[in-house]
Amino acid sequence: MATVFSSISVAASPASLNPCKIRRFHSNSWTQIPVYRHFFSFPASVHQATTVKASSGNARVEDNRQPSEGYMSVDALQRFIQLNLGKWNGTFYQFDYQGNLLQKITTKLSVGSYGEDELISLIQTLYIKQPPSTTSVSGVDPEPEWYEYKIKETNLFTVDKYQQIGFFPKERAFALRYQTAGMLETVLRQGVLGEDDTGEESPKNLKLPSRRPSIVCENCLFSLEKDNRIRAFHVMDPQGFLDMFLVFLEERSPESTLVPPSFDDEDDTDRIKPYLGTWKGHSVTKRSGVYGATLAKADTVAVLEMNNDGQLVQDITSTTDGRDVTTNVHWMGNILNNVVTFDGGFQLTLLPGGIYMGCPCDIRKSVQESKSFHLELCWLESPRKRQRLVRTYDVEGLAVSSTYFFETKV
Repeated sequence: MATVFSSISVAASPASLNPCKIRRFHSNSWTQIPVYRHFFSFPASVHQATTVKASSGNARVEDNRQPSEGYMSVDALQRFIQLNLGKWNGTFYQFDYQGNLLQKITTKLSVGSYGEDELISLIQTLYIKQPPSTTSVSGVDPEPEWYEYKIKETNLFTVDKYQQIGFFPKERAFALRYQTAGMLETVLRQGVLGEDDTGEESPKNLKLPSRRPSIVCENCLFSLEKDNRIRAFHVMDPQGFLDMFLVFLEERSPESTLVPPSFDDEDDTDRIKPYLGTWKGHSVTKRSGVYGATLAKADTVAVLEMNNDGQLVQDITSTTDGRDVTTNVHWMGNILNNVVTFDGGFQLTLLPGGIYMGCPCDIRKSVQESKSFHLELCWLESPRKRQRLVRTYDVEGLAVSSTYFFETKV
């Protein structure tokens, strides 16, 4: 694989983009947000606890652990870069915390690399399609205008110190913490504000993320059948409440003129129905930032049913490989519109396209009670197969592990 990275490998700008129609924004114009130490303001007693014992699904945490205590291997980084290289045609979706679509934007992502061995870096450029100009000449189809945004590089330094990446090369999945809110705000604002806009602070249907969000977590799952993927973002506000969901649905193709993938038009009025039933599968848990070491593998059975009272009943059984240790989790929940709320303080927001995203109802409460918490992405790409990616955080908001699930319906 080393030969792949022996020289600069850069995916060129999409061929259909006219350089004269590109406006450039650079990531260094935005302030980096060190999320892990500016999570929330909590009582000192929460941060002084040296150990949080494993109880009710909570993670054991040592206070002398630093986010950069280990390093991603060069081989793992090369595999991560190879997985992402290419031209990605996509559609960006913004949902509110209840799963209602606020807007969608056509995007293109150009991903390349440069350097070799431990100096190799991933470089990405995002192109955001602008609304058509209202001053165009009648009868003339105007050429689309695109905004260009340079995303921060990914290298051996950033994957551990800033992004706390959880990478599953075999399963083709990863989770990371986004470095800045700049990209999110640029996509949202530039996606709807064209040159003819009045420049109002809050355009209709547009919600910008906080300048200092408490958590911005990106989970990515690749298709089991196509060269497609979804990149989904949980964005939490500074108080620890869910702010919004952001989803990129992307297809890798050298043809930049292809119609980007979309899931808007699917008939998904009953979004909970596809998840009901029994799902059997396997999970792999890896530590974040410390060589990506595998912590555990397990066989899983997840059952979701609706009882006669209209309540959801979820039972999850996990049996750890080689140790015959079985864990059972039983939750009762209620569904209102697109949101499922379980009695354990966890909620699922049902999105179109067989996607749901899970998170605590109140992260601040979890931290104040010295409990770890989880952020989850599920993609049901076909009626009988689904993938899930769960990101686990400790009581200080540091990502400590990621777990990948592959499950089939029985």
